[in-house]
Amino acid sequence: MSIAITTSSAMARHGNGIYDCSGAQVRAHCRHLATVVTVRGIVDAVNVERVSEYIRRFVLGSNPVVLDMSDVSHFGAAGISLLYILDEECAAVGVEWTLVASPPVMERLGDPEANGAEPMFPTARSVHDALHNLADAIASRRQLVLPLIRKTA
Repeated sequence: MSIAITTSSAMARHGNGIYDCSGAQVRAHCRHLATVVTVRGIVDAVNVERVSEYIRRFVLGSNPVVLDMSDVSHFGAAGISLLYILDEECAAVGVEWTLVASPPVMERLGDPEANGAEPMFPTARSVHDALHNLADAIASRRQLVLPLIRKTA
């Protein structure tokens, strides 16, 4: 199911719920476990603010967000601000999020494992892996709560 959003004049709507943000195409799908926001094309200083504004619309309630940037062909330095803003907004409302990054995005972020550091942002190799990880986390939380529910007064 695509999510329809009224757009500003800065974004043009294409078919199938795809929004063009000056070189980046953004589309959101509401799935059972998370809202998947897919970004394709180029993310740079020209469009990062509009892309960020559009993505932040999907940080809602308690529904996790998967930011699929696996088809981003160019990720300028300004794009990192988009990820920090999303991270801060998700943390502020208690929403989990996961980044699925293309090679240009990973190159810009650097390889934290090479330095023995933790990744800057929660990542997954694919949308499938991100959704699987979310399902596993939900199952783990349920297992922790079950003993509390079974106890009687």
